[in-house]
Amino acid sequence: MRVRWSRKLGLLAKTCLLLSLLWVAYLILEMSTSSYQDSHGEGAGRNLLERQFSSKTQGKEQLSQPVYQKPPPDSNAPGEWGKAARLQLDPEQKKQEEESIERYAINIHLSDKISLHRHIVDRRMYECRSKVFDYRKLPTTSVIISFYNEAWSTLLRTIHSVLETTPAVLLKEIILVDDFSDRAYLRSQLEEYISNLDRVRLIRTNKREGLVRGRLIGATYSTGDVLTFLDCHCECVPGWIEPLLERIGENKTAIVCPVIDTIDWNTFEFYMQTGEPMIGGFDWRLTFQWHSVPEQERRRRKSKIDPIRSPTMAGGLFAVSKEYFQYLGTYDMGMDVWGGENLELSFRVWQCGGSLEIHPCSHVGHVFPKKAPYARPNFLQNTVRAAEVWMDDYKQHFYNRNPPASKEKYGDISERKLIRERLKCQSFEWYLKNVYPDLHVPEDRHGWHGAVRSAGIHSECLDYNAPDHNPTGAHLSLFGCHGQGGNQYFEYTSKKEIRFNSVTEICAEVPDRQKYIAMRYCPRDGTPVPESIIWEFRNDGTIYHPHSNTCITSHHTSEGRTGIEMRLCNPGDRNQIWKFE
Repeated sequence: MRVRWSRKLGLLAKTCLLLSLLWVAYLILEMSTSSYQDSHGEGAGRNLLERQFSSKTQGKEQLSQPVYQKPPPDSNAPGEWGKAARLQLDPEQKKQEEESIERYAINIHLSDKISLHRHIVDRRMYECRSKVFDYRKLPTTSVIISFYNEAWSTLLRTIHSVLETTPAVLLKEIILVDDFSDRAYLRSQLEEYISNLDRVRLIRTNKREGLVRGRLIGATYSTGDVLTFLDCHCECVPGWIEPLLERIGENKTAIVCPVIDTIDWNTFEFYMQTGEPMIGGFDWRLTFQWHSVPEQERRRRKSKIDPIRSPTMAGGLFAVSKEYFQYLGTYDMGMDVWGGENLELSFRVWQCGGSLEIHPCSHVGHVFPKKAPYARPNFLQNTVRAAEVWMDDYKQHFYNRNPPASKEKYGDISERKLIRERLKCQSFEWYLKNVYPDLHVPEDRHGWHGAVRSAGIHSECLDYNAPDHNPTGAHLSLFGCHGQGGNQYFEYTSKKEIRFNSVTEICAEVPDRQKYIAMRYCPRDGTPVPESIIWEFRNDGTIYHPHSNTCITSHHTSEGRTGIEMRLCNPGDRNQIWKFE
């Protein structure tokens, strides 16, 4: 009996020793984890359960507190409250300003004079500002910002904006991905600066990866439930993150975008959309376009602060469940730099069972540069990959309007097609009928689309070059035939319209008692066609306009330039003969 009892005591002692060792190991691991988090701005970071447990006695006001409080506003400071800033510059300063615009496509000389912590007036709808959130139930987020040679002040203003508008209980970290920048200030100077900020991590790539792969690198380091992607020249309006996280908490298969407000690249004035926001679409060149919310979507929503379904997204700013993003196949790694990835992800989420939404209560300002700050040599390749994987036979409309795309090498897409097969995704026809029914699908009848060449001035084709932000703001003209589609691509429909749908659906018309050819928005499908936009392509090659009883005529102006105008029809005049090619 004593031997047995002694053996039991020995076994008990060993068990206790093992448990003690396990407890010590746990404490060491916990301390090391806390130390790691503190050194990377995670001193207050906890997992979701700990966060909820420790905040049970806290009220809404406490839980909504950001990581940092903004300094008090200075109404006399340039740009404060989102107002336009204008400086009185001497010739040397003006030269510096122009050089900064040339280098960054943004007025960085002015940006450097604006506070990194400036306040923005919250002009969101009252229902948005008064909405109460249950912070204990909202998922956490990691904010990922990829950048390449970004200007110092716009990058830091983005970082501070996130830290000063995002509740500390929701923000796991900001992950900065430096995509192989070569500007000196983005090396040790940036490292030293962010070392004094909580919850900010910096990751550097070993070579130029581009936006798509840069964001994916950041996502692999994230610890939040939700990935929130921002561009590196943004400013967040207070209350921006809660609506995004609440919606994803309700529906993990929703990708949710904020309303993207414009920050002027030259004055840094913040233009907040106070009414119904625009939603995303695309044209048949696969270029992203904004357009108004369709009536059927207005009827579907029960409240004006409900999320708005959007066929596509701009791509720079959105939030998605990390788990769902991985399930959906993340980004197409075969895409380079940026461009096209937004449409590819838009098609994929809708066709594969998810949804894409814009939340009217989430507002983020974005500086739209004067021009692209760096080249996108593979934009066309990216777009072709999206068309080949997701558009089925409808991709031909894209190729018709963009002939160089049909010759573009786009790499291996077998893996992306396997994702579509694995997720049992819908067809592109389903997408057009159920997600984007307002998009006019071209007929592209054989022989009735393409460039329209003049027989009289054989080197010239009909051309339409609209001014920015005004699709109908120009007249039809003549220009040297280039065979690139785009502004020389027209379609003659079975309704006798001459459509130009490389940007939006606009139709050629002759205004009353005028000789020029203007453009107007085409009628919606199923509605009557006005007489002013009806044309007849006659067998003799003339393009006749019955309403004005005239024909399109090419001619040389008195200055020697080529042009077109409407004249009385004369079949013997070769300047009135045209041919699609």
